Amino acid sequence: MPLQGWKTELARFGLLLGIAAFFGLILDFLLWFLFGTALAYALWSLNQLRQLNRWLYRGAGRDEPPEAAGLWGQVFDTLSQIQRETQKVNARLQADIEHLRASFASMADAVVMLSPDGSIEWANRAAHTLLGLRHPDDNGRLLVNLLRAPDFIAYFESWDYGERFQMASPVNGQVRLSVSVSVFGRDNRLLFARDITRTVQLEQMRKDFVANVSHELRTPLTVINGYVEMLADQAEADTPAARAFEQMTSQSRRMQNLINDLMTLSRLESLPSGRQDDLVAVNGLMEGLREEIAAAATGERTVEVHCDETLRLMGDSKEIQSAFSNLAVNAARYTRDGDTITLRWYADRDHAYFEVEDTGIGIEPQHLPRLTERFYRVDQSRATTTGGTGLGLAIVKHILIRHHGELRIRSNPGKGSRFTCIFPISATQRRDV
Repeated sequence: MPLQGWKTELARFGLLLGIAAFFGLILDFLLWFLFGTALAYALWSLNQLRQLNRWLYRGAGRDEPPEAAGLWGQVFDTLSQIQRETQKVNARLQADIEHLRASFASMADAVVMLSPDGSIEWANRAAHTLLGLRHPDDNGRLLVNLLRAPDFIAYFESWDYGERFQMASPVNGQVRLSVSVSVFGRDNRLLFARDITRTVQLEQMRKDFVANVSHELRTPLTVINGYVEMLADQAEADTPAARAFEQMTSQSRRMQNLINDLMTLSRLESLPSGRQDDLVAVNGLMEGLREEIAAAATGERTVEVHCDETLRLMGDSKEIQSAFSNLAVNAARYTRDGDTITLRWYADRDHAYFEVEDTGIGIEPQHLPRLTERFYRVDQSRATTTGGTGLGLAIVKHILIRHHGELRIRSNPGKGSRFTCIFPISATQRRDV
């Protein structure tokens, strides 16, 4: 169609020149007739261009395009059609934006739309209730100038939004908020803030309940253990009473271990951070772990130790020993006779690593994200055979958090598992051999 329009316009211009040439030859003014015809055509084209400019300047969408013939008429009609389609698209987009804003406005969570430089573009009503932001009065203002908590500013300006951020509401300090930020478009950001006060209170109630129950059960259980052990010593060997007292002693000790682990976990959760002034000689600690593996395993295990003896770890020695011991004893419990357990302690430029690797039964991938939950067990049927409390990995996770570390777990069913404690290199010191 565009090519046909050009051909038509060229044919029209050629026809005009032909007519001019005919009369120019008759009257013996050929060049003047051709020049006049070309000039008239150029002036007409300039006039069409002027009308196009006026139409665009007034607003192509409000007025009908000027009447024109030939190629210029096609240009006007095409621009008018494009303008109408653009208006329809913009109307649909505007309707979608209004629908989205209406949806966000009705949410109980605070929603704030931010430009790439962090200034507020839009906020819903909940943003005023939870964050103290006023729409549209605060539009165009930098968010960090309105929410001045240093921890929030560090989180917001880090551009690392993989984890949610918790903070007190600037409107009411008793309200706890969970904040998340999403990046979209050209570095635009969308901030969500949710009131999690009730969740935090319930979590604290749970922790207090576990801590109080564990503390209250500790004393009567100690008394029961004492009497059971005394009666077991008085019972004759190889009698039903002796076997009953032996089972009672085993189960009461298991309950005692559970209570001890619960109290340890409650203490770790209640204190923000542990002591960091102990200098732990990990090589000596790993020799003790070898003995613990031998005591906890049912059958023979091959234990290999690879240790950087010049590398020491700074932290709470008792907590570090507890974390490493839990991992080593777990490896002993969930491996088979003849399996190999490898203990490693080494460092690279950025981190130090303590690893417990085994060739045991391994863990299915779907269980790995939940292994550090309290009481979570991959196979419930193993609960009584292994003698564990289901709290060991939860304790390890909290100890590592208190030492600015993390726990990484890799496992293949039937091939074994590797548990790696990762510490920042700043938490280590080297000594001369």
